[in-house]
Amino acid sequence: MSCRISELVLNCADPGLLAQFWCGVLGYVELDREDGAIEIGPPEGFGGLQPTLILSPSSNPRTGRLPLHIDVNPVDRDQAAELERLLALGARPADVGQSGNEQWHVLQDPEGNEFCLLRRRLEPPA
Repeated sequence: MSCRISELVLNCADPGLLAQFWCGVLGYVELDREDGAIEIGPPEGFGGLQPTLILSPSSNPRTGRLPLHIDVNPVDRDQAAELERLLALGARPADVGQSGNEQWHVLQDPEGNEFCLLRRRLEPPA
């Protein structure tokens, strides 16, 4: 028997702002709201192959280099086009000491949480 990741929780100052951002990035929709937290996930809902994200309100969210960060891959365009789209959604480039030769881009969401845009294009979820 094994487990799989079903939810990821991100403590944040503005769950609504991050829900909107990550829904745009991932093609997710809002699934639930409870006690100020917003759960977002794929349109088919909780329990599928993709984990949901819970944006949980916090008066002292930790931002920047988190112990766990999110990596995303383009599914319907190349990396350069996806980078443009993410920047238009509100992502910002982040400097974590890259050499400039990496095959990924380090970005920050609107609250400064780092995530990476990887190069490899994946198939969209079925």
